[in-house]
Amino acid sequence: MPSKTDKRVTPTNGGPLLGDPTDGIDPYLPKNGNLGYRVSRYELDLEYKVASNRLAGVAIITATSLTRLTRFTLDLATSLTVSRVSVNGRRPARYSHRDNKIAITMTDALPPGAAMTITVKYGGSPRPIRGPWGEVGFEELTEGALCANQPNGAASWFPCDDHPSSKAPYLISITTDSPYVAIANGTLARKRTKAAQTTWVYEQVEPMATYLATLQIGPYVQKTLSSRPVRISAVLPERLSSNFAHDFGRQKQIMDEFCDMFGPYPFPAYTVVVTDDNLEIPIEAQGLSTFGANHCDGTRGSERLVAHELAHQWFGNSLTLSRWTDIWLHEGFACYSEWLWSERAGEETADALARRHHRALAAGRKDIIIGDPGPASMFDDRVYKRGALTLHALRLSVGDEAFFAMLRQWTRDYRYSSVSTADFTDLAARYSDTSLSALWQRWLRQKAVPEFPGD
Repeated sequence: MPSKTDKRVTPTNGGPLLGDPTDGIDPYLPKNGNLGYRVSRYELDLEYKVASNRLAGVAIITATSLTRLTRFTLDLATSLTVSRVSVNGRRPARYSHRDNKIAITMTDALPPGAAMTITVKYGGSPRPIRGPWGEVGFEELTEGALCANQPNGAASWFPCDDHPSSKAPYLISITTDSPYVAIANGTLARKRTKAAQTTWVYEQVEPMATYLATLQIGPYVQKTLSSRPVRISAVLPERLSSNFAHDFGRQKQIMDEFCDMFGPYPFPAYTVVVTDDNLEIPIEAQGLSTFGANHCDGTRGSERLVAHELAHQWFGNSLTLSRWTDIWLHEGFACYSEWLWSERAGEETADALARRHHRALAAGRKDIIIGDPGPASMFDDRVYKRGALTLHALRLSVGDEAFFAMLRQWTRDYRYSSVSTADFTDLAARYSDTSLSALWQRWLRQKAVPEFPGD
């Protein structure tokens, strides 16, 4: 689905399209994303050997040229080796693979609007991509693997246009040793066991950003938590089943409350994966979330994170930022959802939680602008908490009835699209009798922490 707020810049002179910092991709990740075409579908045929950490893949990428193309690029980590490339069934004049980019030079130029079927055969031992945010992407577990791509790790395991506004449907086929369960985004379309291997095929129909694609492989058991109104499943080690029943015991109730506040759940189902390894933080992907064994300890101490990751299905997965500048649209909304769940569960109110976090922010460093935190700070906890406070300030300004009606319209009108802060502030203006410009200026565009809203 085309972005409603596509800010990407496309050269029109037919020159080289190398996705370098001068191309206007995204100032936060200038080396990621590619120009000159729009991806409409990914088909990934993968085989993974757990014991040796070996991945073999064939990626078929369907796209449309946006300009006259003689040369274009894909993102793929150079820790993997490319063995064959073709475009529309023909080998290109040449291709190169370096600096995490496949650069493809065509024998004949493609005109604007031309259909492209790009096939890449590749393989190797996948490993995370190291960057300012640590290691992201494909990660080996003690027994299995997971993929946590945010913000630029998708290229660690498949060739792609690794930019958040490049959303497309996926078909993911993963073959692995039969004792293991393999999970990917979307609905399980078919499963086939042959000899000692099992192939799992998943169809992700709703468009998805590359950083939200995932694989989860491990010696797991599968459980059904709920079938209506949303099918909720769990995939976890058998040894954690008892803890899970307590720690995630209110997962369906959280889903019900969020559907009431935010509108219908945007995907066919939701899956919770718990790994047998500890994870520093949970990870959301489209249609599922991944937690570590440390989040499943029988104390229900991570329930706010259970709510946080589920909220991302609306705010981040269905509605995805156009550029990383607007990360507060993901994390501020998910953090505020934690507070809303606490309120709905009869525990601390959102207002009490907002006041507590406001005091902490007011006493701390004041050197970040939430509406443009910069790449080094885009996952700073202040983006999360102050983003949530921005929403609380808006709620107090317009009132509960207007606030929740606005959230439901936000998720309905921009369902499966790319969004920006301007999209949200424009919508919010329709729910307020007075100008909200001062509110946005105070909370999103200045470093100083404003007084608590209403005080």
